[in-house]
Amino acid sequence: MSGVLTLTVAEAEGESRLDRWLKKRFPEITQGQVEKLCRTGQIRVDGGRVKASSRVAPGMQVRVPPLPKSAPATAPRPEAGIGEADARLIQAAVLWKDEHIIALNKPPGLPSQGGSGQGGRHVDGLAEALRFGYKDRPKLVHRLDKDTSGVLLLARTDRIARALSEAFRARTTRKIYWAAVAGVPSPKMGTVRFGLVKAPGHGRGGEGEKMIAIHPAKVEATEGAKRATTDYAVLDALGSRAAWVALVPVTGRTHQLRAHMAEIGHPIVGDGKYGGSGQENLGDGWGAQLGGEISRKLHLHARSISFDHPVTGRRITLTAPLPDHMKRTWKTLGWSEGEVPADPFAEAP
Repeated sequence: MSGVLTLTVAEAEGESRLDRWLKKRFPEITQGQVEKLCRTGQIRVDGGRVKASSRVAPGMQVRVPPLPKSAPATAPRPEAGIGEADARLIQAAVLWKDEHIIALNKPPGLPSQGGSGQGGRHVDGLAEALRFGYKDRPKLVHRLDKDTSGVLLLARTDRIARALSEAFRARTTRKIYWAAVAGVPSPKMGTVRFGLVKAPGHGRGGEGEKMIAIHPAKVEATEGAKRATTDYAVLDALGSRAAWVALVPVTGRTHQLRAHMAEIGHPIVGDGKYGGSGQENLGDGWGAQLGGEISRKLHLHARSISFDHPVTGRRITLTAPLPDHMKRTWKTLGWSEGEVPADPFAEAP
Protein backbone atom coordinates (compact mmCIF):
# COMPACT_ATOMS: atom_id res chain seq x y z
CA MET A 1 0.00 0.00 0.00
CA SER A 2 1.36 3.46 -0.87
CA GLY A 3 0.30 6.80 0.66
CA VAL A 4 -1.19 7.74 4.03
CA LEU A 5 -4.83 6.74 4.58
CA THR A 6 -7.33 8.20 7.04
CA LEU A 7 -10.03 5.61 7.76
CA THR A 8 -13.26 6.09 9.67
CA VAL A 9 -14.48 3.40 12.06
CA ALA A 10 -17.93 2.40 10.79
CA GLU A 11 -21.05 2.25 12.97
CA ALA A 12 -21.50 -1.45 12.28
CA GLU A 13 -18.07 -2.23 13.67
CA GLY A 14 -18.79 -1.23 17.26
CA GLU A 15 -15.84 -1.04 19.65
CA SER A 16 -12.77 -3.20 19.15
CA ARG A 17 -9.04 -3.29 19.78
CA LEU A 18 -7.06 -1.20 17.33
CA ASP A 19 -4.76 -4.08 16.34
CA ARG A 20 -7.69 -6.37 15.55
CA TRP A 21 -9.50 -3.59 13.67
CA LEU A 22 -6.41 -2.95 11.53
CA LYS A 23 -5.72 -6.60 10.76
CA LYS A 24 -9.28 -7.08 9.57
CA ARG A 25 -8.60 -4.47 6.86
CA PHE A 26 -4.97 -5.30 6.22
CA PRO A 27 -4.53 -9.06 6.78
CA GLU A 28 -0.94 -8.81 5.55
CA ILE A 29 0.19 -6.71 8.54
CA THR A 30 1.75 -8.51 11.52
CA GLN A 31 1.18 -7.84 15.22
CA GLY A 32 4.78 -6.72 15.56
CA GLN A 33 4.37 -4.20 12.77
CA VAL A 34 1.21 -2.76 14.34
CA GLU A 35 2.96 -2.34 17.69
CA LYS A 36 6.01 -0.69 16.11
CA LEU A 37 3.89 1.74 14.05
CA CYS A 38 1.93 2.67 17.18
CA ARG A 39 5.11 3.03 19.27
CA THR A 40 6.67 5.38 16.70
CA GLY A 41 3.49 7.45 16.38
CA GLN A 42 2.85 6.56 12.73
CA ILE A 43 -0.57 5.11 13.51
CA ARG A 44 -2.78 7.66 15.25
CA VAL A 45 -6.43 7.84 16.30
CA ASP A 46 -8.17 11.21 16.15
CA GLY A 47 -4.73 12.77 15.85
CA GLY A 48 -3.34 11.27 19.05
CA ARG A 49 -0.82 8.53 19.83
CA VAL A 50 -2.24 5.13 20.73
CA LYS A 51 -1.22 1.61 21.72
CA ALA A 52 -2.01 -1.50 19.73
CA SER A 53 -4.39 -2.52 22.50
CA SER A 54 -6.28 0.80 22.47
CA ARG A 55 -10.00 0.67 21.73
CA VAL A 56 -11.52 2.32 18.69
CA ALA A 57 -15.20 3.28 18.40
CA PRO A 58 -17.53 4.31 15.54
CA GLY A 59 -16.69 7.71 14.09
CA MET A 60 -13.04 7.71 15.14
CA GLN A 61 -10.47 8.65 12.49
CA VAL A 62 -7.52 6.26 12.18
CA ARG A 63 -4.36 7.44 10.42
CA VAL A 64 -2.60 4.55 8.63
CA PRO A 65 0.87 5.14 7.11
CA PRO A 66 2.28 3.24 4.12
CA LEU A 67 2.49 -0.32 5.41
CA PRO A 68 5.69 -2.40 5.19
CA LYS A 69 5.65 -5.40 2.88
CA SER A 70 5.18 -8.66 4.70
CA ALA A 71 6.91 -11.91 3.93
CA PRO A 72 5.16 -14.04 1.29
CA ALA A 73 3.91 -16.40 4.00
CA THR A 74 1.72 -13.65 5.49
CA ALA A 75 0.18 -12.55 2.18
CA PRO A 76 -3.56 -13.09 1.69
CA ARG A 77 -4.26 -16.66 0.60
CA PRO A 78 -5.65 -17.11 -2.91
CA GLU A 79 -9.36 -17.82 -3.01
CA ALA A 80 -10.65 -21.17 -4.24
CA GLY A 81 -10.41 -21.54 -8.00
CA ILE A 82 -7.73 -18.86 -8.47
CA GLY A 83 -4.10 -19.84 -8.99
CA GLU A 84 -1.40 -18.31 -6.84
CA ALA A 85 0.18 -16.49 -9.79
CA ASP A 86 -3.13 -14.85 -10.75
CA ALA A 87 -3.83 -13.96 -7.11
CA ARG A 88 -0.43 -12.29 -6.82
CA LEU A 89 -0.98 -10.45 -10.11
CA ILE A 90 -4.33 -8.94 -9.11
CA GLN A 91 -3.19 -8.14 -5.56
CA ALA A 92 -0.07 -6.42 -6.91
CA ALA A 93 -2.36 -4.26 -9.08
CA VAL A 94 -4.01 -2.68 -6.00
CA LEU A 95 -3.34 1.05 -6.23
CA TRP A 96 -5.36 2.17 -3.20
CA LYS A 97 -8.02 0.79 -0.88
CA ASP A 98 -10.06 1.58 2.18
CA GLU A 99 -12.93 -0.26 3.85
CA HIS A 100 -15.34 0.70 1.03
CA ILE A 101 -13.42 0.86 -2.26
CA ILE A 102 -10.52 -0.85 -4.00
CA ALA A 103 -8.72 0.86 -6.89
CA LEU A 104 -6.59 -1.16 -9.29
CA ASN A 105 -3.99 -0.18 -11.86
CA LYS A 106 -5.31 -2.71 -14.38
CA PRO A 107 -2.59 -4.31 -16.48
CA PRO A 108 -2.97 -4.15 -20.27
CA GLY A 109 -4.23 -7.39 -21.78
CA LEU A 110 -6.44 -8.32 -18.82
CA PRO A 111 -10.18 -8.00 -19.57
CA SER A 112 -12.42 -6.28 -17.02
CA GLN A 113 -15.14 -8.91 -17.42
CA GLY A 114 -15.78 -12.16 -19.28
CA GLY A 115 -17.46 -12.14 -22.65
CA SER A 116 -17.03 -13.12 -26.28
CA GLY A 117 -13.41 -13.95 -26.90
CA GLN A 118 -12.31 -12.84 -23.43
CA GLY A 119 -11.77 -16.27 -21.87
CA GLY A 120 -12.14 -17.01 -18.17
CA ARG A 121 -9.31 -14.86 -16.81
CA HIS A 122 -10.52 -11.34 -16.07
CA VAL A 123 -10.67 -8.77 -13.25
CA ASP A 124 -14.23 -9.68 -12.26
CA GLY A 125 -13.25 -13.33 -11.81
CA LEU A 126 -9.96 -12.56 -10.05
CA ALA A 127 -11.76 -10.23 -7.61
CA GLU A 128 -12.18 -13.27 -5.34
CA ALA A 129 -8.53 -12.69 -4.39
CA LEU A 130 -9.31 -9.08 -3.36
CA ARG A 131 -11.53 -9.79 -0.37
CA PHE A 132 -8.69 -9.09 2.13
CA GLY A 133 -10.70 -10.57 4.99
CA TYR A 134 -14.05 -9.09 3.96
CA LYS A 135 -17.16 -11.22 3.47
CA ASP A 136 -18.18 -9.88 0.07
CA ARG A 137 -16.30 -10.14 -3.19
CA PRO A 138 -15.51 -6.65 -4.60
CA LYS A 139 -17.70 -5.59 -7.51
CA LEU A 140 -16.73 -3.71 -10.67
CA VAL A 141 -18.47 -0.35 -11.03
CA HIS A 142 -17.08 0.52 -14.48
CA ARG A 143 -14.90 -1.12 -17.14
CA LEU A 144 -11.78 -0.63 -19.24
CA ASP A 145 -11.13 -2.27 -22.59
CA LYS A 146 -8.94 -5.38 -22.44
CA ASP A 147 -5.87 -3.64 -23.86
CA THR A 148 -6.38 -0.37 -21.97
CA SER A 149 -4.49 -0.07 -18.69
CA GLY A 150 -5.04 2.18 -15.68
CA VAL A 151 -7.35 3.08 -12.82
CA LEU A 152 -10.30 0.75 -12.28
CA LEU A 153 -12.65 0.97 -9.26
CA LEU A 154 -14.28 -1.89 -7.38
CA ALA A 155 -16.82 -1.50 -4.56
CA ARG A 156 -16.57 -3.68 -1.45
CA THR A 157 -20.33 -3.65 -0.74
CA ASP A 158 -23.54 -3.45 -2.78
CA ARG A 159 -24.37 -0.06 -1.23
CA ILE A 160 -21.08 1.48 -2.31
CA ALA A 161 -21.41 -0.11 -5.77
CA ARG A 162 -24.79 1.59 -6.22
CA ALA A 163 -23.44 4.94 -5.03
CA LEU A 164 -20.42 4.85 -7.33
CA SER A 165 -22.51 3.70 -10.29
CA GLU A 166 -24.85 6.63 -9.74
CA ALA A 167 -21.85 9.00 -9.60
CA PHE A 168 -20.69 7.71 -12.99
CA ARG A 169 -24.18 8.20 -14.44
CA ALA A 170 -24.36 11.72 -12.99
CA ARG A 171 -20.87 12.46 -14.39
CA THR A 172 -19.53 13.69 -11.04
CA THR A 173 -16.51 11.46 -11.52
CA ARG A 174 -13.67 12.68 -13.74
CA LYS A 175 -11.42 10.36 -15.72
CA ILE A 176 -8.32 11.50 -17.59
CA TYR A 177 -6.62 9.15 -20.03
CA TRP A 178 -3.17 9.43 -21.56
CA ALA A 179 -2.47 8.22 -25.09
CA ALA A 180 0.18 8.35 -27.78
CA VAL A 181 -1.39 9.10 -31.16
CA ALA A 182 -0.15 9.18 -34.73
CA GLY A 183 0.39 12.71 -36.00
CA VAL A 184 -0.44 15.85 -33.99
CA PRO A 185 -4.05 17.02 -33.59
CA SER A 186 -4.82 20.61 -34.56
CA PRO A 187 -5.89 22.68 -32.74
CA LYS A 188 -3.84 21.54 -29.72
CA MET A 189 -6.97 21.45 -27.54
CA GLY A 190 -10.46 20.62 -28.69
CA THR A 191 -13.63 18.54 -28.44
CA VAL A 192 -14.77 15.65 -30.66
CA ARG A 193 -18.53 15.24 -30.93
CA PHE A 194 -19.03 12.45 -33.47
CA GLY A 195 -21.81 10.04 -32.56
CA LEU A 196 -21.10 6.31 -32.45
CA VAL A 197 -23.05 3.32 -33.74
CA LYS A 198 -22.09 -0.31 -33.34
CA ALA A 199 -21.25 -2.35 -36.40
CA PRO A 200 -21.68 -6.12 -35.86
CA GLY A 201 -18.60 -8.28 -35.56
CA HIS A 202 -17.70 -11.13 -37.89
CA GLY A 203 -17.42 -13.91 -35.31
CA ARG A 204 -20.17 -16.38 -34.40
CA GLY A 205 -20.68 -14.58 -31.09
CA GLY A 206 -20.31 -11.09 -32.49
CA GLU A 207 -16.58 -10.93 -31.84
CA GLY A 208 -14.72 -8.09 -33.47
CA GLU A 209 -17.52 -5.55 -33.18
CA LYS A 210 -16.50 -2.03 -34.06
CA MET A 211 -17.92 1.44 -33.46
CA ILE A 212 -18.57 3.62 -36.50
CA ALA A 213 -18.38 7.41 -36.17
CA ILE A 214 -21.44 9.39 -37.25
CA HIS A 215 -21.50 13.12 -37.97
CA PRO A 216 -23.35 14.93 -35.13
CA ALA A 217 -25.99 16.20 -37.59
CA LYS A 218 -26.83 12.63 -38.62
CA VAL A 219 -27.03 10.98 -35.18
CA GLU A 220 -30.79 11.38 -34.75
CA ALA A 221 -31.46 9.89 -38.17
CA THR A 222 -29.13 6.91 -37.69
CA GLU A 223 -30.66 3.86 -36.02
CA GLY A 224 -28.76 2.79 -32.92
CA ALA A 225 -26.42 5.80 -32.95
CA LYS A 226 -25.61 7.55 -29.67
CA ARG A 227 -24.10 10.95 -29.10
CA ALA A 228 -20.54 10.92 -27.78
CA THR A 229 -18.20 13.67 -26.62
CA THR A 230 -14.46 13.59 -25.98
CA ASP A 231 -12.20 16.44 -24.87
CA TYR A 232 -8.53 16.25 -25.89
CA ALA A 233 -5.37 18.24 -25.21
CA VAL A 234 -1.90 17.82 -26.73
CA LEU A 235 0.69 17.58 -23.96
CA ASP A 236 3.83 17.06 -26.08
CA ALA A 237 4.79 16.01 -29.59
CA LEU A 238 7.55 14.44 -31.65
CA GLY A 239 7.63 16.86 -34.57
CA SER A 240 4.58 16.10 -36.68
CA ARG A 241 4.95 12.33 -36.32
CA ALA A 242 3.33 11.58 -32.94
CA ALA A 243 1.71 13.30 -29.99
CA TRP A 244 1.09 12.66 -26.32
CA VAL A 245 -2.50 13.58 -25.60
CA ALA A 246 -4.77 13.76 -22.56
CA LEU A 247 -8.34 12.58 -23.18
CA VAL A 248 -11.51 13.06 -21.13
CA PRO A 249 -14.52 10.91 -22.09
CA VAL A 250 -17.41 13.26 -21.32
CA THR A 251 -19.72 10.42 -22.32
CA GLY A 252 -18.84 6.76 -21.81
CA ARG A 253 -19.48 4.89 -25.07
CA THR A 254 -17.82 1.63 -26.12
CA HIS A 255 -14.37 2.28 -27.69
CA GLN A 256 -15.19 6.00 -27.63
CA LEU A 257 -11.66 7.37 -27.27
CA ARG A 258 -10.21 4.99 -29.85
CA ALA A 259 -12.94 5.64 -32.42
CA HIS A 260 -12.91 9.41 -31.90
CA MET A 261 -9.14 9.79 -32.27
CA ALA A 262 -9.15 7.64 -35.40
CA GLU A 263 -12.03 9.66 -36.87
CA ILE A 264 -10.10 12.94 -36.61
CA GLY A 265 -7.10 11.31 -38.31
CA HIS A 266 -4.95 10.56 -35.26
CA PRO A 267 -5.42 6.92 -34.21
CA ILE A 268 -3.95 5.73 -30.94
CA VAL A 269 -0.59 4.05 -31.36
CA GLY A 270 -0.92 0.25 -31.37
CA ASP A 271 -4.66 0.27 -32.10
CA GLY A 272 -5.10 -2.56 -34.58
CA LYS A 273 -8.89 -2.14 -34.69
CA TYR A 274 -9.12 1.59 -35.37
CA GLY A 275 -5.58 2.35 -36.49
CA GLY A 276 -5.85 2.10 -40.25
CA SER A 277 -2.73 1.07 -42.13
CA GLY A 278 0.14 -0.43 -40.15
CA GLN A 279 2.63 0.72 -42.78
CA GLU A 280 4.97 3.72 -42.66
CA ASN A 281 3.44 6.67 -40.83
CA LEU A 282 4.33 9.89 -42.61
CA GLY A 283 3.07 12.11 -39.81
CA ASP A 284 -0.40 12.79 -41.17
CA GLY A 285 -2.11 10.51 -38.68
CA TRP A 286 -2.57 7.57 -41.05
CA GLY A 287 -1.45 4.31 -39.49
CA ALA A 288 -1.17 3.49 -35.80
CA GLN A 289 2.29 1.86 -35.87
CA LEU A 290 5.29 4.12 -35.43
CA GLY A 291 7.86 1.38 -36.07
CA GLY A 292 11.38 1.19 -34.72
CA GLU A 293 11.57 0.51 -30.98
CA ILE A 294 7.96 1.55 -30.33
CA SER A 295 5.75 -1.27 -28.98
CA ARG A 296 2.86 -2.47 -31.12
CA LYS A 297 0.65 -2.67 -28.00
CA LEU A 298 -2.19 -0.18 -27.49
CA HIS A 299 -0.92 3.09 -25.99
CA LEU A 300 -4.05 4.08 -24.01
CA HIS A 301 -3.93 4.42 -20.22
CA ALA A 302 -6.55 5.55 -17.68
CA ARG A 303 -4.15 7.89 -15.91
CA SER A 304 -6.37 9.30 -13.15
CA ILE A 305 -9.83 9.34 -11.66
CA SER A 306 -11.44 11.82 -9.26
CA PHE A 307 -14.65 11.10 -7.35
CA ASP A 308 -16.54 12.06 -4.21
CA HIS A 309 -16.19 9.32 -1.61
CA PRO A 310 -19.69 7.89 -0.98
CA VAL A 311 -19.12 7.68 2.79
CA THR A 312 -16.72 10.48 3.78
CA GLY A 313 -17.74 12.94 1.06
CA ARG A 314 -14.10 13.75 0.43
CA ARG A 315 -12.86 14.29 -3.12
CA ILE A 316 -10.49 11.43 -3.93
CA THR A 317 -8.00 11.62 -6.81
CA LEU A 318 -6.03 8.52 -7.78
CA THR A 319 -3.21 8.36 -10.33
CA ALA A 320 -1.90 5.21 -11.99
CA PRO A 321 1.69 4.80 -13.23
CA LEU A 322 2.14 4.02 -16.92
CA PRO A 323 2.49 0.36 -17.97
CA ASP A 324 5.95 -0.78 -19.02
CA HIS A 325 5.43 -0.59 -22.80
CA MET A 326 4.22 3.03 -22.55
CA LYS A 327 7.09 3.94 -20.19
CA ARG A 328 9.53 2.69 -22.82
CA THR A 329 7.80 4.70 -25.55
CA TRP A 330 7.81 7.85 -23.42
CA LYS A 331 11.54 7.39 -22.78
CA THR A 332 12.26 6.76 -26.47
CA LEU A 333 10.33 9.86 -27.55
CA GLY A 334 11.77 12.05 -24.78
CA TRP A 335 8.47 12.72 -23.03
CA SER A 336 8.59 13.35 -19.27
CA GLU A 337 5.61 12.58 -17.01
CA GLY A 338 6.64 15.22 -14.47
CA GLU A 339 6.54 18.10 -16.93
CA VAL A 340 2.81 18.17 -17.71
CA PRO A 341 -0.17 19.29 -15.59
CA ALA A 342 -2.24 16.60 -13.87
CA ASP A 343 -5.36 18.13 -15.45
CA PRO A 344 -4.50 20.17 -18.56
CA PHE A 345 -8.17 21.14 -18.95
CA ALA A 346 -8.44 22.77 -15.51
CA GLU A 347 -7.18 26.17 -16.65
CA ALA A 348 -8.46 26.00 -20.22
CA PRO A 349 -10.55 28.99 -21.32
